[in-house]
Amino acid sequence: MLNTNEILETLRMIDEEKLDVRTITMGISLFSCVSDDTRRLCDNIYDRITRKAERLVKVGEDIEKEYGVPIVNKRIAVTPAALITGKCDPLSVAHALDRAAKETGVNFLGGYSALVQKGMTEADRALIASIPEALATTDLVCSSVNVGSTRAGIDMDAVKLMGKAVKDTAERTRDRDGFGCAKLVVFSNAVEDNPFMAGAFFGPGEGDCAVSVGVSGPGTVKRALEKVKGQPFDAVAEMIKRTAFRITRVGQLVAREASARLNVPFGIVDLSLAPTPAVGDSVAAILEEMGLEVCGTHGTTAALALLNDAVKKGGVMASSHVGGLSGAFIPVSEDIGMIHAAECGALSIEKLEAMTCVCSVGLDMIAIPGDTSAETISAIIADEAAIGMINNKTTAVRVIPVPGKKVGEMVEFGGLLGRAPIIPVREYSSAEFVNRGGRIPAPLHSLRN
Repeated sequence: MLNTNEILETLRMIDEEKLDVRTITMGISLFSCVSDDTRRLCDNIYDRITRKAERLVKVGEDIEKEYGVPIVNKRIAVTPAALITGKCDPLSVAHALDRAAKETGVNFLGGYSALVQKGMTEADRALIASIPEALATTDLVCSSVNVGSTRAGIDMDAVKLMGKAVKDTAERTRDRDGFGCAKLVVFSNAVEDNPFMAGAFFGPGEGDCAVSVGVSGPGTVKRALEKVKGQPFDAVAEMIKRTAFRITRVGQLVAREASARLNVPFGIVDLSLAPTPAVGDSVAAILEEMGLEVCGTHGTTAALALLNDAVKKGGVMASSHVGGLSGAFIPVSEDIGMIHAAECGALSIEKLEAMTCVCSVGLDMIAIPGDTSAETISAIIADEAAIGMINNKTTAVRVIPVPGKKVGEMVEFGGLLGRAPIIPVREYSSAEFVNRGGRIPAPLHSLRN
């Protein structure tokens, strides 16, 4: 039961500190759509999505008005497409997904995906090969590929293909500064219930349908830490936990209400501090509030580790169904503090990689020179996948090699995707390493049976 003070505190968090529900995401299983005929498969997919998600946007808008909680996005996640395409044309499936997303009115649809951590089927290879064209010729479809896991190791053949896919996607969307890459994520240890784009998909271990909520609130956490300025880290951690608890309760309220109105099971609440380019909505600002002059300086990884852990601890006390990624995101282009840190040189790709060891996801929305080779991108993916594999955590890469742009130039994506300075990558070749292929074996500690 919420008391009056808690209600007033929540209202203040929404009005003054940019607390919002970042997304309501409906997960929809597409296994019932399977057909060996491409046209029938696409028709089945379109019909199922438009039927299941027909009221999703309306319900989200109604809850937003009734409770006064901003709900920024309404989205759909579906079964990884490579699991249902068989010998059908995956590109036709991408267009069917895009049409369905537009018909329902959602912001994005995730699930043009493949799970290839231990090997690739013919359908997986076909889908990966189609990703550049699919992302260049659709508007709302997002793609992800899981290339590694703690249990399976890293499929380096898939890693090589994904480096090329990223590079080709950038070229095919050259007129939009490589924007297609903003809709493409390469994972290690991908989770099945992530409601956030671009990596959302509805995993094969999920049920028929579910509705999940992703909550954000970097501004709320930053404001809370102002109250413990100069105090020991014990007090910092405690304040973050208490704030995360309140944020998660808001998310659970919205998720359960949406579940009841849509007559769809409640999935999870993902408490991820997802920033925006707006002033006062920055994860970097939280880290700087702990005492760092600028995000990226020495101590940043330790501060981020504290933040991520405290967010998870506060969240799990507020809901029995916390899932997804739940922690702190560090997308460079979407965080005004990260943008500043990258511009002044405090934040390099190497420092960002170190930070991904202790936060949610990984190298996210990073703009790199357009002439970066596919092999270098594959090597970046391999490094990040190795961090996920060894540390038994989800990691990901969403980098954008911006065609025609060089280090120090700026790229503008607009909206929630923000803007980013082009940051340097190592100039030395990784081609021989990437071209070895095969599989990097799973670590010893994966043998837990």
